[in-house]
Amino acid sequence: MGDRRTFLLATALFATGIGGAVRAGDAPRVIKVSARRFVFTPNEITVRKGEPVIFELTTEDVFMGFDVPDFNVRSDIVPGKVMRLSLAPDKAGRFTFLCDVFCGEGHETMNGTLVVT
Repeated sequence: MGDRRTFLLATALFATGIGGAVRAGDAPRVIKVSARRFVFTPNEITVRKGEPVIFELTTEDVFMGFDVPDFNVRSDIVPGKVMRLSLAPDKAGRFTFLCDVFCGEGHETMNGTLVVT
């Protein structure tokens, strides 16, 4: 009977993350996004609902923006710098991300899709 209790206690501690176990999902996933006139690469990004992610945004072109209006998050994208934007989506679906800083002719088509499963 003692072995069964030990097993159940160990299982409960592991499942709740207590007892030194570190779950892989605890650290945010880094997603690199590059922007150039007039595209984002990748232009479709898939994440899980509740998954913490950090977008690392770069451009070598001109000053741009990265906006995910459905989650009320945005960042400037500054040429030659890595800009970081955190997100943990709280709803599932397909959402548009877009450049919200005019970057030239073709700017209005610069967007992508965030898929939250």
